[in-house]
Amino acid sequence: MNSGHRFHAQTLHDFIQAIFCQMGSHEQEAQQVADHLIAANLAGHDSHGIGMIPSYIRSYSLGHLQINQHASVVKDAGAIVTLNGNGAFGQVAAHEAMALGIDKAREFGIAAVALHNSHHIGRIGYWAEQCAAAGFVSVHFVNVVGNPMVAPFNGRDSRFGTNPFCVVFPRKNDFPLLLDYATSAIAFGKTRVAWHKGVSVPEGCLIDADGIPTTDPAVMQVSPLGSLLTFAQHKGYALAAMCEIMGGALSGGKTTHQETLQDSADAILNCMTTIIINPELFGAPDCEQQTEAFAGWVKASPHADDAPILLPGEWEVNTRRERLEQGIPLDAGSWQAICEAAQQVGMSEERLQTFRQRLGC
Repeated sequence: MNSGHRFHAQTLHDFIQAIFCQMGSHEQEAQQVADHLIAANLAGHDSHGIGMIPSYIRSYSLGHLQINQHASVVKDAGAIVTLNGNGAFGQVAAHEAMALGIDKAREFGIAAVALHNSHHIGRIGYWAEQCAAAGFVSVHFVNVVGNPMVAPFNGRDSRFGTNPFCVVFPRKNDFPLLLDYATSAIAFGKTRVAWHKGVSVPEGCLIDADGIPTTDPAVMQVSPLGSLLTFAQHKGYALAAMCEIMGGALSGGKTTHQETLQDSADAILNCMTTIIINPELFGAPDCEQQTEAFAGWVKASPHADDAPILLPGEWEVNTRRERLEQGIPLDAGSWQAICEAAQQVGMSEERLQTFRQRLGC
């Protein structure tokens, strides 16, 4: 197995921001992208963190990712608004979409925001947390256009993307309850991380190009490519299908089929339909008390000392605290790929070495 590193979050953030500035992003855009990627690593979701940088740079070089662009309103129907991401960094377009949706929810009590044609919007929980910070519940349906990686239940090849589903419920005196996961058994990025580390993935997550079950992450990285499986067999498949329709078709974007297939795995185009709700407008005066009573009841179930019962989102809270104290772990293969990407966008060897010294490697 490759040896790894641990990096201080803020210093690593400075390096990532510098890479995107070097690529041509304006300072604010580079900061927003770095904010999001570092936050994903801090939350323990390395598949959506800084390991995405080489893919983003390849996507930009191929003309898929459009830097220094913004989402634009296609239709505003009051509580319902549709935006075109214009191929912009998803970290920019999704932030703008959620900010507009939050304003709409303040005005109307409930809002539906559709975003299509955005480059990779990353960890969906980040956008749910943006809504929760404003005091709102949100539900997110997401698809990945034309980049099939997941096989349908009983299928033997890829037909759709990892299609995340996310729900958040804010609490006044504690962390928000957060459900956020890909509808595939594991995220595609986790196969990339495992491949760089030289480790296997759990059983029941992958099939090879012949449709045979495997634990080798190389089948998602090296041709001939295999497929991810959905979680919970037919249940995950059904949810993935609904995310494809709700996220892709309803948003005014596209679904995955023969005519929308991308010619590059780095052309990660997302659509997202989000429902944002003001919980204060429900006739539920005991909502907070009932929520906390349930949380306490669940956590009181007998369990082993080394296997605590966690509420949705609690694992991320704990991981964030740990990584802020101990640093963000990164395997050697991913770190090397990021450094090479920095050089590809023109970062000088001298500046790269300065960052390496600051990061202690």
